Amino acid sequence: MRVYNFSAGPSMLPLPVLEKVQKGLTDYEGTGMSVMEMSHRSKPYQAINDEAEALLRELMRIPENYDILFVQGGASMQFEAVPLNLCKSGKADYVVTGNFSGKAYKEAKKYGDMAEAASSADRNFTYIPALRKDMFRPDADYVHICYNNTIFGTRYAETPDTGNIPLVGDISSCILSQQLPVEKFGVLYAGAQKNVGPAGVTIVIVRKDLQENTHPLCPTMLKWSTQSKEKSLYNTPPCFSTYVAMEVFRWLKALGGVAAMQEINEKKAALLYDFIDGSSFYRNNVEKPFRSLMNVPFVTPDEQTDKQFVEAAAKEGLLSLKGHRLVGGMRASVYNAMPVDGIKKLIDFMAKFEKAHR
Repeated sequence: MRVYNFSAGPSMLPLPVLEKVQKGLTDYEGTGMSVMEMSHRSKPYQAINDEAEALLRELMRIPENYDILFVQGGASMQFEAVPLNLCKSGKADYVVTGNFSGKAYKEAKKYGDMAEAASSADRNFTYIPALRKDMFRPDADYVHICYNNTIFGTRYAETPDTGNIPLVGDISSCILSQQLPVEKFGVLYAGAQKNVGPAGVTIVIVRKDLQENTHPLCPTMLKWSTQSKEKSLYNTPPCFSTYVAMEVFRWLKALGGVAAMQEINEKKAALLYDFIDGSSFYRNNVEKPFRSLMNVPFVTPDEQTDKQFVEAAAKEGLLSLKGHRLVGGMRASVYNAMPVDGIKKLIDFMAKFEKAHR
């Protein structure tokens, strides 16, 4: 029996994609082998790599002056790759709005003069600070943000204006969930295991002119220019993860693209937030203008009841609802593959649980 998996990642994948992958697991399109077995230099795999890139470019409306890379190491590897690829002068500004932007800032400080331009730590990361161009150093090589904060359940209501300073965005937990103005960013990066596919492949979208700013210490394998010149095939790539990502891109395109997906996600989030806001038993602490479409943290009146909620929900096929230790309570991650029916089942359970524990 399929369950509703509310994990923050790895997350559930679209059932049609899983069924398609299963069908070709031992014999991909008549090759007589699995994608897991084939050479990344073979024509069948190069076709997968090319289609994945073309579909992502179409879905996200990525301009031609940006390269798309499929690399390994997770988004956390890019915490190092970003300063090593962009720190020409050795200065960069970071906006810290949660755990992962904080980790990115910590790693970057090893490579130059990094400044915390703004933070929402004063209210436990329950909002996104207002940003102005004059808050950033004019000679900074880039400004880094995390667009959606998986643990704390916040997101940017609008893309910051950094003027002539390249904006770098970690979009791991919101890629393909809503339309983003790619042209306002110098670099975007995302781990796959939330909205794209299984863990293993990381997407980097980088403007071509920014690939000449590499720090002298940057390892060959972390250089974006290395991967862009070789179309992500410099070394053996995460073949199977990229293949599943391609199938997810196909599924999303057939659904109507990112605009259609955003409409569905807004409906899902509204259902859940409206129920929580209408209850005196559950509470979401995020300031409303900054609530995430993807990650919804909430609590009951006390920690013991939170624990009982998670245990009871699991028995109903509602899994991975335990909140992160930094926040506590529960967290429902409702990525693209989570259907509206999953949200409705969660709300029905929440209503019954509230009635039984008042």
